[in-house]
Amino acid sequence: MTTSVKRVFIVSSDKNLREVLNFCFDGWGYEVTLRESMSEGITQIKKISPDTIIIDIHSANKANLDICRLLKEDFITASIPVIALINKRQLKTQLLNLKQGVDDYLIKPPDPLDLRVRVEMAMRRSQYNFYASPLTGLPSGRTIEESLKERIKKGEPFSFGYIDIDSFKYFNDVYGYLKGDRAIMQTAYLLYTVIQRHGNKDDFMGHIGGDDFVFITTPDRYRTICKNFVELFDKVMPFHYSDKDRDAGYIVARDRNKNVKNVPLMSVSIAVVTSDAVSQFRNTIEINEKVAEVKRYLKTFPGSKFMEDRRNRKGDKALLSPEMHKPESPAPSYKPLGHILVEKHLITSEKLDEALCLHWRRGIMFGEILQELGYVKKEDLEKAMKEAEIPLCQ
Repeated sequence: MTTSVKRVFIVSSDKNLREVLNFCFDGWGYEVTLRESMSEGITQIKKISPDTIIIDIHSANKANLDICRLLKEDFITASIPVIALINKRQLKTQLLNLKQGVDDYLIKPPDPLDLRVRVEMAMRRSQYNFYASPLTGLPSGRTIEESLKERIKKGEPFSFGYIDIDSFKYFNDVYGYLKGDRAIMQTAYLLYTVIQRHGNKDDFMGHIGGDDFVFITTPDRYRTICKNFVELFDKVMPFHYSDKDRDAGYIVARDRNKNVKNVPLMSVSIAVVTSDAVSQFRNTIEINEKVAEVKRYLKTFPGSKFMEDRRNRKGDKALLSPEMHKPESPAPSYKPLGHILVEKHLITSEKLDEALCLHWRRGIMFGEILQELGYVKKEDLEKAMKEAEIPLCQ
C-alpha cells in the first residue's frame, strides 16, 4: 500500500550479527538503524519511527528487555512489530519474562531470508491492524481509499455502496455505547454474511467508523446485496431494543436542541454509485462527492432504502426515488435464537452478549458458539432452534 522505504531498527551487542543483518537488509532496500543497546530508551525509536524492530534477546540485558514492554505500553510505538532473536536454551524463561512485548521470534542465529519473511509479514499485519476498525476488524480509512484507487486504475466496472444507519445516534444516547457497539458489530456481520452469499469472491467491504460502512462489488450484484442486506437489517436489528420500544416502534429521546421526540427504530440508507463505460470516475474525491449527494437525498426518506445514482446514464438532472423496504413490522412469528434462549431462562443476558460477540467476530454459527462455551445443552438448543426462524445471520 505504500512505496516509501521500509525502516528496520536492529538492537544487538553481537557485532558480527549486526554486520550480517545490516548487509542483508541494506541490500534488500531497507533503511537500517543499528544499535548495540537501548541506553536512550524508546525516545530514539520514536524519532526514527521504524516499521519493524529486531531485538537480540540473547545479548540483551534486563534494561533492553524492559524496552519491549515499554514499546507496547506507549501509544506512539505500540503498533510497531517487535521480533526477538533468542537462544533456544532461553526460549521458555525469556519469552515468559517478555510476556506481550514481542510479536514474533526466531531462534538465534537466524536465517536472513527467514527473518526477512517474518519482518515482511509483521509489517503487513501491523499495517492492516493500523488501518482496520478496532471494533469490527474491517478495513477502514486508508485501506478503503486504496481499494477504490486500485479499481479506478484497472478501469473495470464497479459499484461502490455507502451504508449509513439512520437513528443510530439516538439509539446510542438512550441505550449506551456498549449496546451501540453491539449494534455496529452485528451490522458488520450482516454485511459480511450478505456479501459472502450474494457477492463476488473479491468484493470489498469496510468500516469507515461509527455507523458508516462501505462495500465494492460489480454492477450486476449491487442490487441483490442491497436488497438482502436491507431486509435482514430490518428483521434482526429491532431486537437490540427492549420489548417495549420494539413493540412501540420508536424510542423517546432528546434532539440537539434538548427537545423530547419519538425517534423511529434504526433503519439503513444505502447510496450507490457505479463506475463503468457510461459513468467513469477519475478519482476517489469524485466518488465521495457523488455518494454524499445521494446519501443526503436518501436521508429525506423514512425507513430503510437504497438507491443508485443513474443520472449520467439517462441524462436526468434530478435523482430518482429510492427503492424502499417495507418490513412486516417485524414479522410476529420471528424471534432470534438468542432471544428465545433468554426467554426460556436457558442462558442469561450476559452469556448471550458474550456468545454473540464471539459469533460476530469469528463468523461461526451461533449455535456452535453456545455449545463450545458450554452454555446450552444440545437437546435444549435443538428445541429452541425449532421455534426460531433462523435467519441468514445465525
